[in-house]
Amino acid sequence: MNLQRSLYLAARSCLQCDSVDEKLQLTDQTATAWACGELILCDWTSSDSIIHAGHPQHPALVHPSQLPRRGLGSEAGRLALIHAIAHIEFNAINLAWDAVQRFPDLPEEYYNDWIQVAREEVYHFRLLRERLRDGGADYGDFPGHNGLWEMAVRTAHDPLIRMALVPRMLEARGLDVTPGIMRRFEAIGDMETVKVLQIILREEVGHVQFGSKWYSYLCQQRGLEPEETYFDLLENFLNGEIRCPLHHQARREAGFSKQELQRLESLCTGH
Repeated sequence: MNLQRSLYLAARSCLQCDSVDEKLQLTDQTATAWACGELILCDWTSSDSIIHAGHPQHPALVHPSQLPRRGLGSEAGRLALIHAIAHIEFNAINLAWDAVQRFPDLPEEYYNDWIQVAREEVYHFRLLRERLRDGGADYGDFPGHNGLWEMAVRTAHDPLIRMALVPRMLEARGLDVTPGIMRRFEAIGDMETVKVLQIILREEVGHVQFGSKWYSYLCQQRGLEPEETYFDLLENFLNGEIRCPLHHQARREAGFSKQELQRLESLCTGH
């Protein structure tokens, strides 16, 4: 399988690929080619247009209200929850490649970081898919929603807004909820899934930290005060609604300040 010499074109190929297995393979190959110096930052066509984010025919994409209940009292419920997390990780592969191919003229380290994220999201997806297959299911057997990509569409025009609202908002929310999900699997004795989620949580802290790093960089480039800008964006995109509890330790490791966490908690809903 020949890869384009342009990182931009290779990343776009990963993003647009509809086949699950091929997307995983392309991600591995592209990340390796970049690390080996076989891809270069060239042939970049800056465009705000939204391109197709590749996904297979299944799972069917539905409104979140139509998703199955994920109570762990049944095997179907257990698998549905694992599938929901796998679907997030699959979409996160697309989001990482979109962060690479969407925004030109950033430092090379930016592309290093998001290619690393793409490769780690593939690893997470494979771990979760193995758990599904161990239960006699596979990715695509349950419906999913398209919320992550919808936020990518909403933030495609500006890398600063992307960093604020995808890693520092959506993915940071994953840091908050994962410990509770782990406790649910632990309660039913599914320690293999708990181990997978421990790996994912540890590496997702790094992904959010990349978001914090590049958000701060872009604010500095534009002479913006990061905290006030962040909360203005939350207000504009979320009407200031934040769900709690927050995972303070993980968020601090991921680049949130104590003051940011206090302000977030003052906006919390669903106590």
